[in-house]
Amino acid sequence: MGTEVSVLLWHDDPVLGEQIVEQVFAEAERIDKLMSTYIEDSRISDINRRAASEPVVAGDELFLIIRRSLDISVLTLGAFDITYDSVGQHYDFRNHQRPDEATVEAERRHIDYRFVELDQAAGTVRFTEDGVRINLGGIAKGYVVERGVDILRMRGVHNAIVTAGGDSRLLGDRRGQPWMVGIRDPRNDGQVAISIPLEDEAISTSGDYERYFEEGDVRYHHIIQPNTGAPASGVHSATVFGPDAVITDALSTSVFVMGVDQGLRLIATLPDYESIVIDAAGRIFYSDGLQQPEAQSFDTPDP
Repeated sequence: MGTEVSVLLWHDDPVLGEQIVEQVFAEAERIDKLMSTYIEDSRISDINRRAASEPVVAGDELFLIIRRSLDISVLTLGAFDITYDSVGQHYDFRNHQRPDEATVEAERRHIDYRFVELDQAAGTVRFTEDGVRINLGGIAKGYVVERGVDILRMRGVHNAIVTAGGDSRLLGDRRGQPWMVGIRDPRNDGQVAISIPLEDEAISTSGDYERYFEEGDVRYHHIIQPNTGAPASGVHSATVFGPDAVITDALSTSVFVMGVDQGLRLIATLPDYESIVIDAAGRIFYSDGLQQPEAQSFDTPDP
C-alpha cells in the first residue's frame, strides 16, 4: 500500500516479543497482497479489471472493507469515495506526473461510489459503469493497524503501538503514562505542531505532504476531491482519533476533503471521535469535544 509499518511493544521475553512483531508484519503483508492496487495479482486488482463486465467474488474480508467504505461514503455525502482512483491512477508522484485537464474531465465522471454494487448473498462486487476503479488507500492502512493490535492482544501484549503511514493504533498506555502522539507540522518536515496524550485509541492523519509534487505554486497531492477530480485544497492536514482505526483512517480523508467547517460539523455528529485540522493558512481548529489550548497557529513559509 505504498507505506511503512512499524511496531513498538513491551514483552518480558525478547525472543517471543520479536516473534510477535514478525507476526504483525506478516499480517500486514497478507493484507497488502489482498488490497493493494500496486500488486497486479491482488484481489482488488482483479476486481478493477473485471467488475465492469461481471460480478467478481471479493472474499469475506475484502467485501467487508468495501462495504464499510461505501457506508462512510453515504455518511460523508461522497467526500470519502474509493472510486477516486479513476483519476488517481493517472498520477505518478515519484516522477512528478499528473493527468492533463482533458483526462481529469473524462475520468472524473467515473468517480461515484454509487457505481459500486455489492451482492451480500453472493459476496460479489460489480461496477455499473465502465472505467470505474476502486482504491482502498484511504481505509486499508487503518485496517492493517487494527489487525496488528488484534494480534498483539491475542498474544497477551498489553502496551504497544502499531503504525502504518499516517495511521496508528495504541494498545493500552505507555506503561503507566499516556502515549504522546505528535501531529506533524505540515510545512516543516520533522517538526511537531501538536502533541496529544492518548491511551488505547486510534489516530489517523491525512496530509498534503504525504505523496505530492509541486509545479509552480501548485502542490499536487494524492487526496482527490471526488466532485472535481483535482487534489483537495484549503487544508494542510486533518487528524481524527477514536476507538477504531478503520473509521479514523476514512474520516481523516473525509475531513480533509470537506474542509474545516463541514468536516468538524461531521465529527460533531460522531460522539466517539474528535478531530484537529490545520488549514492552508496554518490555523489550527479543534472539534467541539476537545479542550483547546491557547490560540495557536504557525506561519506557512513563503514559497
